[in-house]
This record gives sequence, structure tokens and C-alpha cells, in this order.
Amino acid sequence: MDKALLEQTIDICRRAGDAILEVYNSSAELEVDTKADDSPVTAADLAAHRVLAPALAELLDGVPVLSEEQEMPSFEERRQWQRYWIVDPLDGTKEFIRRNGEFTVNVALIDGGEPVLGVVYVPVLDITYAGCRGGADSEAVAFKRTADGETPIRVRALQPRLDAGEPVELVASRSHGAGAVDRLVERIESAVGEVACKNMGSSLKLCLVAEGAADLYPRLAPTCEWDTAAAQAVVEAAGGTVVDEEFRLLRYNSKDSLLNPFFYVIGDSSFDWRPLLTK
Repeated sequence: MDKALLEQTIDICRRAGDAILEVYNSSAELEVDTKADDSPVTAADLAAHRVLAPALAELLDGVPVLSEEQEMPSFEERRQWQRYWIVDPLDGTKEFIRRNGEFTVNVALIDGGEPVLGVVYVPVLDITYAGCRGGADSEAVAFKRTADGETPIRVRALQPRLDAGEPVELVASRSHGAGAVDRLVERIESAVGEVACKNMGSSLKLCLVAEGAADLYPRLAPTCEWDTAAAQAVVEAAGGTVVDEEFRLLRYNSKDSLLNPFFYVIGDSSFDWRPLLTK
């Protein structure tokens, strides 16, 4: 995958982040509308979409853009797409409304149902997580970029931490699927020991696994494909994996619905997670 394309995508995401911050930092009262699926939408979601959609369409000739903030093409149309951009202009709108900073701009390039390039940009912190798949003559690239510079990221090994008596570190949604996660924690603790949990909003949870700051993210509540694709590309480039409850790799644009199955983001895929995660 072309590193130059990744850098161009990062630049576009940063511009969308600037559009979000104009709304976020405004003194005007934040207006929140409700979409047909009861999810919230703000002027910031729409402002970011207006930056991302045309810029990405120009970036790769003939590659369509699928954004949360647009009318959804039919599956009959989408199934013809070998490659396309999938975009969540503002992932974590509820966190945006709460003004806690835990929201992101998510952009991924899908090829053959697989996320091959992804950028997750955190506007409030000016942090970028980025990753792209390697090719025949190149290795995968995954990094975290802050104001202090760029650092390669990699998922971490779990067994040495267990051998040292350290807990399994699990990251979970602040507002979804708590009961199912609690039961999973009980299973893991009965099998391997202590579990430490951290709650966070948006796709930052996947990024924590990618950078080796967490071992597992179970998502046992609904998400859409634009919520996960960008961060999944980062996780996979960093050596991790994202699987559904049957341990099949999470893939895209394979059905009419854009809802994901429940899934697990796994850092150390060499660890035998299956007995702990399957009922």
C-alpha cells in the first residue's frame, strides 16, 4: 500500500477535524438532531462530511465514498464496488455532545471487503492513528502521531504479562453492552486471573489495542461498518486481529445491512482466546 496515499488521507482527516473543532469550540449552543435510526447528529458531523466526501472522491479516481452522513446506496450498487472509501465523519457523537474529547474522524479504504488503509484522527488531542497493509515488496505500517512526533505501534504479547501476574487489560464501551461484558470478564477471571477494565468512547478503543495499551476490546452491542473499518485497518497493520463471535475475520460490504456482528478486537492473536470468548 502506498505510504503517500496514507499521508494524503491523514491530511484530509485533519482538515475534517478542524471543521469539527470550529463547532466544538464555538460559544453557540450546540444543536442536536435525531436521525431515522435515533442516533444523534450535529453540525460538526455534517461539516466534517462536507470536507471528507469531495476530498476523498478526488484522491482516487473512480473510487466511491460511503459516508454515514449521506443517503445510503443500495446493496445492488454497493456490491459492484471492489474498492471504496468508508467514512464516519464524527465517530462518538455522544462523546462530542458530552464534550469529553473522546471522538474521532474515521476513514478507511476497503478493497475486496478488507480494510487495507485506515486513519483515526482525534481532533481535541491532535493525535493520529494510521495503518496500511503491506504489499508484495513492502511491510505493513502502523503508527501514532502526536505533536511530539511519530511512533510505530504494535500490539503486545499477553502470556508474558500473565506469567508476571499482571492483569488482562480490557477496554469497553462507556454506554453499550455492559452486562455481556461483565459476564465475559467473569469468565476470563475464572480462567486466567485478574481483568482490569477501562471505559472509553468511539474507535479509540480499537486504537488502544493497536498501540499495546490494552489486550482485548469486546464489542457485544451494535455497530455499523463505518464505526470500525478505519481502526480495524490500524489494528491489523499493528499485528492484531478483529473477529466475530465465530472467530471469522470482520469483513465489509458483504450484505445489505451495514450493521456489524458482535466482535472482538484481539491484540495477541497467538494467545488461545477462543475458549475464553466463545460460550
